[in-house]
Amino acid sequence: MPVPFPHPNRAYPLTFPDGSGHAGVVFINAVVDHPRIQAGDYSYASAYDPPRDWASRLAPYLFPHSRERLIIGRFCQLADGVVFITASANHRRDGFSTYPFAVFEGDFRPTRPSMPELAGPDTVLGHDVWLGKDVRILPGARLGNGVIASAGAVVRGTVPPYCVVAGNPAQVVKRRFDEATVARLQEIAWWDWPIGKILAHEAAICGADLAALEWAAGL
Repeated sequence: MPVPFPHPNRAYPLTFPDGSGHAGVVFINAVVDHPRIQAGDYSYASAYDPPRDWASRLAPYLFPHSRERLIIGRFCQLADGVVFITASANHRRDGFSTYPFAVFEGDFRPTRPSMPELAGPDTVLGHDVWLGKDVRILPGARLGNGVIASAGAVVRGTVPPYCVVAGNPAQVVKRRFDEATVARLQEIAWWDWPIGKILAHEAAICGADLAALEWAAGL
């Protein structure tokens, strides 16, 4: 018997028959309290060995004092092992050595010669992005709506909406839909609808019935 769709602030949205929550699947914005991470409603992360600190598992180099941000859209799906390597992980690489001498003296001043520039670009996922197992997202990557990253992909730069990427470095291997359909989906933006309306039109969303979605959106 189906249960009501979980509230986006529920930490463990999957439940076992006894009613207990599945600790290995979480709504990100319900379990992550980090000043540099922003996650949209219903985006979830999975882990075979659930951590106590999901922020550190997902973005281990993003610190409260970091200048860059990690921004995740709505309805994103993060498989086990996904890691965001944000700009604060960088070493200085314009000199003869990349070694962070200053770090081992507890000196994080940007004036130390071995420290890199602290400012870095935000890392951004659009809406309804699926990251497969063990995907790595590099600093400043920007993935458009509907992107799929295959297992083990190392993603950098900008990925256009509704593309499939794979490999290291990740390359576009497929465009999920033609340009006209992608443009229409961007206009429809079903991910911004109330959850009740989304569920009412689940068949059209998951079955790629563009005409039905256009009707639902009043376009």
